[in-house]
Amino acid sequence: MITHGVSVKEQPTSVSSPTVVPVGIPFVIGAAPVQSATSPVDVGVPVLCRDWNEAVAKLGYSDDWKKYNLCEFMYSHFQLYKKSPVIFCNLLDVLTMKTSVAAKDVAVSDNRVLLPQGAINDNTLVIKEAGGVGDALVHGVDYSTFFSKSSLVIEFLSTGAVYGADLINVAYTIVTPESVNNDIVSVGLESIEMCLAHTGLIPDLICAPGYSKNATVAAIMTLKAEGLFKAHPLIDIDTAPGVGARKFDEVAAIKAKNNLTSKNQITCWPMLGKDGKVFHFSTHLAGVMATVDSSNNGIPYESPSNEPLIADCITLEDGTPVPITYTQANSVESHGAVTALNFVNGFTTWGNFTACYPQNVDIKDHYIPLRRMFDWVGNTLIRTHWRNLDKPQIARLIDSIVDGANIWLNGLTGGDYLLGGKVVFRPNENPPERLMAGLIRVHIFLTPPPPLMEIEFVLEYDLGPFLAMVA
Repeated sequence: MITHGVSVKEQPTSVSSPTVVPVGIPFVIGAAPVQSATSPVDVGVPVLCRDWNEAVAKLGYSDDWKKYNLCEFMYSHFQLYKKSPVIFCNLLDVLTMKTSVAAKDVAVSDNRVLLPQGAINDNTLVIKEAGGVGDALVHGVDYSTFFSKSSLVIEFLSTGAVYGADLINVAYTIVTPESVNNDIVSVGLESIEMCLAHTGLIPDLICAPGYSKNATVAAIMTLKAEGLFKAHPLIDIDTAPGVGARKFDEVAAIKAKNNLTSKNQITCWPMLGKDGKVFHFSTHLAGVMATVDSSNNGIPYESPSNEPLIADCITLEDGTPVPITYTQANSVESHGAVTALNFVNGFTTWGNFTACYPQNVDIKDHYIPLRRMFDWVGNTLIRTHWRNLDKPQIARLIDSIVDGANIWLNGLTGGDYLLGGKVVFRPNENPPERLMAGLIRVHIFLTPPPPLMEIEFVLEYDLGPFLAMVA
């Protein structure tokens, strides 16, 4: 066919656009009351929750945070800090982590019986007339069941056989959330590898409130944070009597004892309170970090230090108040831990350093925002250029990688998220033998801004006005 005329065609852009990795996304592992959930999740599988209602539907909810640490986190993140999303991983298996409660007579009030929230609503729930007389009652005919905030409610129907009874005989099975121990959590942390496949997201914060104070759990959290995609474990320093840091000057010793010295770790001390509820510090810190990141277009260049905490007291695990002074807070920070301060701006976080400080004083390692920026840039480059693997190694592809990264870093610099950044392909780092083996090395220079640590004002008496007055 003859073509006669003028036409235009478009060619795909040769510069790679970055696939920017979201930040401030926590992966939280532990136990949840899934026996009371309306849409319970599978055990050990990461699940993405974008709001409070979705989390309650998938995980259930209880105010007993010592048994169900995931409930503490969902309350703080969704209700207090109002941040989203969260990737949860429940390790409570209601099929195996349970025990039987023998049949016994219980009192009926207003045609209802309240069982503990841990009761499992399955075929092990057997209800009979008082004394265990006769056949088991029939669900939907004699009674109905539903979970309230803290109970499994058995409600007797007006058409049923025992409506109006004062006593009823009940046998059931109850979950044992204490079965989710440090060993279970350590093994369960392997599930973080499934986050991308199951949720499409890569978490950059790893949290295990109530478990991270254990040295083994903290070590496994750190190991998982140093994988292909980098993350930061938020680790609580124990405050329990006899084994934890009860005072500010005991933090360094506990931190050293538990080998909390990694550049990826962010350690926290002590705990926080709000409206009579006690929270692990790591839970609040995740909310603060997500708040700061979201206020900066999802770029983690700003420190979470000196940011508001939605708390009304600083406390230990047993509820003992801890009045931390400015000097004491600086002492805790000097040992590479984040703490809280109730000072000029109310309750705030306090501390700019990762756990490697003061042993490691490399600026890119010991400052929290710099370490997070390096990891975020690295994670973004991996996500962006993974699609280039196994492509023909030609000059145009290499130029596309270099030019695309340079444009992205220039944009970050123009937005003041970096003081500077550049990408170069150096011949001396890419000798022919490396290129023939299919290996290229792209050198990236980054300068994230460090946090402003001190402001000094110099006051001096000016004699000039005085001398002018008496002249």
